[in-house]
Amino acid sequence: MSSVTSSAAALANVIAADTVDTAAFVDLAGSIATGAYVAAALLFILSLAGLSRHETSRRGVSYGITGMVIALAATVLLTVADAWGRPHATFGLVMLVGAVVVGGAIGLWRARIVEMTGMPELIALLHSFVGLAAVLVGWNGHLHDPGLTGALRDIHHAEVFIGIFIGGVTLTGSIVAFLKLSGRMASKPLTLPGKNVLNLGAIVVFIALTVWYVNAPALWLLIVVTAISLLLGLHLVASIGGGDMPVVISMLNSYSGWAAAAAGFLLNNDLLIVTGALVGSSGAYLSYIMCKAMNRSFISVIAGGFGIQATASTDEAEGEYRETDASTVAEMLGGASSVIITPGYGMATAQAQYPVADLTAKLRERGVEVRFGIHPVAGRLPGHMNVLLAEAKVPYDIVLELDEINADFASTDVVLVIGANDTVNPAAAEEPGSPIAGMPVLHVWDAENVIVFKRSMASGYAGVSNPLFFKENTRMLFGDAKDRVEDILRAL
Repeated sequence: MSSVTSSAAALANVIAADTVDTAAFVDLAGSIATGAYVAAALLFILSLAGLSRHETSRRGVSYGITGMVIALAATVLLTVADAWGRPHATFGLVMLVGAVVVGGAIGLWRARIVEMTGMPELIALLHSFVGLAAVLVGWNGHLHDPGLTGALRDIHHAEVFIGIFIGGVTLTGSIVAFLKLSGRMASKPLTLPGKNVLNLGAIVVFIALTVWYVNAPALWLLIVVTAISLLLGLHLVASIGGGDMPVVISMLNSYSGWAAAAAGFLLNNDLLIVTGALVGSSGAYLSYIMCKAMNRSFISVIAGGFGIQATASTDEAEGEYRETDASTVAEMLGGASSVIITPGYGMATAQAQYPVADLTAKLRERGVEVRFGIHPVAGRLPGHMNVLLAEAKVPYDIVLELDEINADFASTDVVLVIGANDTVNPAAAEEPGSPIAGMPVLHVWDAENVIVFKRSMASGYAGVSNPLFFKENTRMLFGDAKDRVEDILRAL
């Protein structure tokens, strides 16, 4: 950091001089930008480390914001240096400043109005912008000849082709994920005849076209690979069912990172390469962890459901359920010694996290042990429930993961299932033919009493009926989750 400071001081002296040495100005600006990029990269690494724990998550976000501000400032400085003494080059600086202002304004606006329930689809949509940027950068790399020869020329052509392919897959895949998460597209997987052959065939054609383009670059090859990548991205994500969408989000996050890294190679931007690699690798690792948590094959999910046989499911649950009311649940909770709350996406849609936090505090005041059981894919985004509970000031130490709490359900008096469905579905453990068979779930049915908060008897996002609703120890509490929790609070 001291070298950056000294370079900045030298830059100020150069600008203050009566006669500015353009070469010296450009060199100093480059030195400052290099140091700033290193500092930004370190801050991004610290940001990822901070975001890995509840207690340090705010600090991690601050590191990320600071790193991005430094990176943008360094980029502006490089653009100023490039335009220095060249009036015709100032247009690029104007474009850059305009893009930052417009993009920042839109980002602030969306951040202010987006609900937590809309965060998954917003993130999916943002990934599509990264993919689009990679495609545009790749096309620009083809249209703007850098004048390279020999092996460097071949490497440049490979970067162009690969960058466009990754960007295209990320673009349409993210749009399909957005449509599924926002309910504009059915969550059920698309099962075209020979879908695996289509996916593998697209990869083989891409490899062959890459070799062709490196040896004989032509515009029509770019058009073909762009079309193939867009169609492949669409088909890959459309072929993945709603139950696996949290994995898809982290997978697309990884794709957007690799797309950014590819753009960094084309733009000769070291920070973009490092940042893209960080995002790509961390997203891939998160996808792998989530696949393990769902008993899914990592390769099969990222390959658009390769090897997964589609199993017919129904939205109509069968059996006889038992209904209860808020006052009965309040009486049950008042007499309990241990309670576990398992939230899901329904809690997010109802914005019930605040009354749930109040209920937790009220029960703990009465000496009731209250804990939360969080499934790795609860909600539609990794960590979705954790963020909601942290927002409502629920203590971190009573929010436990599936592996930490699953064995405790058998000794629990009451379990409150608030908006969760697929993550508490016993079919995953009891029905080998179920579409979610083998997926680790919260064994809430082992508790003495189970109260399920739901608006209706409809199945969950994966489209699989839930036998939990018809078990002897389960009672259904229908209605808006927020309203029902508030009713229980009043009854207490």
